[in-house]
Order: sequence, then structure tokens, then C-alpha cells
Amino acid sequence: MHFKKILKTTALTFGVALPIAAAWAQYAGPTSVPNLTVKQLLETGQDDQHATVRGFIVSHDGGEHYTFADDTGRIKVEIDAKYFPPGVKIDDKVRVELSGEFDKDRLTGKTELDVKRVISVLR
Repeated sequence: MHFKKILKTTALTFGVALPIAAAWAQYAGPTSVPNLTVKQLLETGQDDQHATVRGFIVSHDGGEHYTFADDTGRIKVEIDAKYFPPGVKIDDKVRVELSGEFDKDRLTGKTELDVKRVISVLR
């Protein structure tokens, strides 16, 4: 009888833990989305273009709005909290890779990267 209780508890634990672990998994292989500098993205980026940039989130500007910078410039980014890696502290000293959709308003010239993936990178 005790064995059945342990077996049920184990099955329940794995039944809950495995879907959660799968939700945290992210594809990390090759991609056709180009790695760009902020300068390249601002100068040549097209509205709704998918882009990836590497650098630092240098400030939190309120809500989901942040400022991102690399060696070539700065850009406003929008990051929903669910896209930050769980359990990883991200500050202005942690290099990150941001991937998302570039928004460029043709009338106002306002630009922003709508981020869909945040990865902490070592170099």
C-alpha cells in the first residue's frame, strides 16, 4: 500500500514538473534572423523586421519599457516580464541577446524593438 502512494506521488510530481520545464526551454540553435548592431538596425531596419541584438539593458524606463545599448548606440525596447529568463538576474552589467520585431513608425520616426526572447550571454 505504501508503495502505491509513493508511485502516485512520483507520477503526480513528474506530471506537473515536466510541462513547466518544457515551458522554460528555448531554442538555441542556428537562426536566419540576423545579429545586428543598434546602429545597423536604426539605419537599415524595416518596420516589422525580425532582428537580434547583443549588448546591455541599461535602464528600466517604466512598465515594459527599457533602454538597450551596445557599442554603436541605444534603442528603446519593450519586454514583457514573461520573456525574461526565470531565475536569472539581469542588470546593466549582464550581456544579453534580445530577439524580436523592429517597430518603425513612418510618420513620427519613432523606433522600438518589441522583444520576444531574452538570453543572458557570456561574451
